[in-house]
Amino acid sequence: MRAIWKGAVSFGLVNVPVRLFAATEEHDIRFHQVHREDGGRIKYKRTCSVDGEEVSYDEIAKGYESSDGKVVILTDEDLEQLPVATGHEIDVVEFVPSEQVDPILFAKSYYLEPDAKAVKPYALLREALVETDRVAVVKVALRQKETLAVLRVRDKAILLQTMLWPDEIRAADFAALEADVELRPQELKMAASLVESMAADFEPAQFTDDYQAAMAELIESKLSSGDSAPAPEVEPAPASRGGEVIDLLTALQRSVERARGGSASAATTATDADAAEAAAAKTSAKKAPAKKAPAKSATAKKAPAKKAPAKKAPAKTSVADEAATG
Repeated sequence: MRAIWKGAVSFGLVNVPVRLFAATEEHDIRFHQVHREDGGRIKYKRTCSVDGEEVSYDEIAKGYESSDGKVVILTDEDLEQLPVATGHEIDVVEFVPSEQVDPILFAKSYYLEPDAKAVKPYALLREALVETDRVAVVKVALRQKETLAVLRVRDKAILLQTMLWPDEIRAADFAALEADVELRPQELKMAASLVESMAADFEPAQFTDDYQAAMAELIESKLSSGDSAPAPEVEPAPASRGGEVIDLLTALQRSVERARGGSASAATTATDADAAEAAAAKTSAKKAPAKKAPAKSATAKKAPAKKAPAKKAPAKTSVADEAATG
């Protein structure tokens, strides 16, 4: 698999560098439109509906047509003024019970792979989600667009599932559902009995796509029988980072204090001995001072629904000296 995004999961004062991989793939057999006589591919020209002339790519712009028939054309300069999200951080907003997230909100699924030196905090987040039976509601910028998503656990991996915004869900507004329906107890009992008689544990592997299998068999049969021809030759168209975790326990304790509205200094006191021991070990390992992690950028636009903390948080303890920028 190829990573499609690199960044870090940010929860509290802990950053976990991760790579994003598509968790699903479709196996549909795809077809091209071809000329029945010689198998040549069918191509379409981009033409203007006003003058009928063919239009090249460099002459095409984005346009919006209003309900009263007016067209607004957006230039590159207009688009550059928009607040485009380009951050590489998966920002945890809150942790909510799993059953409170309606599956209709889910869009696409991705696996998160931890950086080689961030396996421990990755496992810590994973086990915390399992132990509390909660999912993490996050915001992340994918393809220059901020989206809502959740982090949940599947086997040993953390899964990121992007979600639709609430106003993108249609209501089931059907007049038939408003009608009063009288259900007799005998009917309810019989329906429940039918459900119980067909009850089973869901095993996806036992279901197969019969249509796809038949289509593949049909194509293979034609290829084997010689009912095919070489694809016609056509002229080509003209060209138009990671580091080790530093004071993970301290960062977690400070995060808890901040979430509860307390002072971060109390958490620091609880781990003075561990911090001193870790500092001594690092000093003996290498004399060069550790590179200070940059403070978390505050330029990203936050959604109104996100609750602001009671006081400004200290700079994050980064898991990596440099976040991956791929």
